[in-house]
Amino acid sequence: MDRPSPAPGRATRRSLLAGALGGLPVAAALPALEALANGGAAGRDVSCIFIWTQGGTSHHDTLDPKPRASSGVRGPLGVVSTAVPGVVFSELCPRLARELGRYSLLRSWNPRNAGHGVADHWCMSGRNVNPTIVYPCVGSVVAHQHGFKSALPPFIQLGSHVDRSSNGGLPGVLGLEHGAFEVHADPAADAFSVRDITPPLGMEMTRIDRRRGILERLDRLQRAADLQPAAFDALDEHYKTAFTMITAPQTRAAFDIAAEPAGLRDDYGRTQFGQRLILARRLVEAGVRFVTVSDPGWDHHTDCFAGLKGRMPAVDQGIPALLADLAARGLLERTLVVWMTDFGRTPKINPAIGRDHWASAGFVVMAGAGVPGGLVLGETDADGGAPKSHEYATESVVATIYHKLGLPLDLTVTAADGRPVRLLEGEPIREWL
Repeated sequence: MDRPSPAPGRATRRSLLAGALGGLPVAAALPALEALANGGAAGRDVSCIFIWTQGGTSHHDTLDPKPRASSGVRGPLGVVSTAVPGVVFSELCPRLARELGRYSLLRSWNPRNAGHGVADHWCMSGRNVNPTIVYPCVGSVVAHQHGFKSALPPFIQLGSHVDRSSNGGLPGVLGLEHGAFEVHADPAADAFSVRDITPPLGMEMTRIDRRRGILERLDRLQRAADLQPAAFDALDEHYKTAFTMITAPQTRAAFDIAAEPAGLRDDYGRTQFGQRLILARRLVEAGVRFVTVSDPGWDHHTDCFAGLKGRMPAVDQGIPALLADLAARGLLERTLVVWMTDFGRTPKINPAIGRDHWASAGFVVMAGAGVPGGLVLGETDADGGAPKSHEYATESVVATIYHKLGLPLDLTVTAADGRPVRLLEGEPIREWL
């Protein structure tokens, strides 16, 4: 029975020397420093791969086509049948259609927003933008609550394609130590390397040890006159983490994508997107708790269909390959895979043969960690402009992620000024629990 969900409504000498470590963004690699909030973290050991197609992927021309609508709505693309009888996808999604049994699709997501930047914040945190507080993204909450599982940071972002204009994808009130370790290099490139986990060319590890000793001596000199010893304590943890990460063999092994069989890499697709997905799987295997895979170029205001024909094949190949690979390795039941985008696109094609931002309808894909495969939840109206049933807002999507990752839905933390901050308001998607 259709029951719509209720709507949720000083640079120092120390820092300069630290830069000689090879560009390591150590602020993103700090361990969890605070105790669990409100007795807060549950014991589930579920990791997450969060796929972010930045710009607003058109629901009409991918997973929610309207073949019976007028030509000005349906567009020039045909449709293909899926593994679920009666459900069709755009012709650009043949593999996603065949593999629908591995994941769930929410067709009745209401973004309630049509702005870039705001979307990155809202979709990644579950909270609308607030001028007085920056709510943390889920990856930072996971890092804060669950901490390190290995020498690798608990939260890694692959790609730079997260809009920070409204503080999207950031740790916010939790502090920079819980931010993402960002890897911007292209893993599809033959010379792929992660500069932040290895010393600069020609630098021996003994030199790093000497520099660590210098930093420690500078600490002792500055600490006597410094009025913020707690900040130094945090920096100590910061540098311990950095040195551990760049010297641990498992770190380099996790990023060694060339160790993957060539055939499997081909299956994911030799694209930047496909290779970021296989790298995400390697990182989860190595103990990373939350991996964001960001992909640009989805804001198709003009020539939408040519743009989608250029971008969609990599997604159509990569996501099914990821799900099949995780399942084959016995990892899918403890790895949540989420695909989100900024919002939907306008039902009516504009004069530039594009679709503009649309705040009332879009899609979300979720798989693994007990999410039922083959479930197409909700529907939109005849033009794809608004949900008709099982309407869920962004808060519910993020609450579902919280639930699957063992994060309390009423999680409250203390801001730097002493205020208690509840991180999320909203109930999970019942059908995905």
